[in-house]
Amino acid sequence: MPQTTIISFFKYEGLRNKWRALGRMGRPLLIDKNINGLTFWKSLGSGSGNGFSIWPDFSTFGLLTVFNSESEAQAFLKCDVIQSYTNEAKQYSHILMHSIKAHGKWDNQEPFNSSIPYTNDKPLAVITRATIKPKLAYKFWRHVPSVSKSMDGYKGLVYSKGIGEWPIFMQATFSLWTNGDDMMNYAYKNKKHADMVKKTRELGWYSEELFSRFHPFEIKGTLLDFKIK
Repeated sequence: MPQTTIISFFKYEGLRNKWRALGRMGRPLLIDKNINGLTFWKSLGSGSGNGFSIWPDFSTFGLLTVFNSESEAQAFLKCDVIQSYTNEAKQYSHILMHSIKAHGKWDNQEPFNSSIPYTNDKPLAVITRATIKPKLAYKFWRHVPSVSKSMDGYKGLVYSKGIGEWPIFMQATFSLWTNGDDMMNYAYKNKKHADMVKKTRELGWYSEELFSRFHPFEIKGTLLDFKIK
């Protein structure tokens, strides 16, 4: 069975539920838990607006988990730990994915093992993650708003969210596309994004970075209104 990654998003309403969700960021429920097949996980906050902002969104939180197999990932979604997240959420979605390609590291680890080949007409998900050098953080965030705005309404984009383990310095992005061509058109033909990539190479903003692509094969929940055929 191929390695299976789940990225989950939870949307909360009410001060009490938001406060409890924020508390789980500080002490995630997976700490000290023995979860069968779990090889890597991260508890994630999100940015306001469309997610790509230094200002946090206290209504939306994420959880990234990686398992040795699909069966172990499916079992996790039925366990008490994940139910604690979903029971208090107004909406949530779990996106189950197989890794296509990944390069770079996340906390000195290489969490994603390429497990299936790329198919152009299947939905495509992308996770990018970076640790931003403190001395360059201002320059980096000065360019983010125009790039994130360029994603709004872009052809083939199903969902995108800026996420991270720590505000300002440890940032990640998740985007879901109808197919690979639409993602590639944005990545290489959108001027704002292309300029950002060029500046990244020129200025060396990151002390650590990771780029990964996946084929999602199932989405559970109601937060994302997208069906995978």
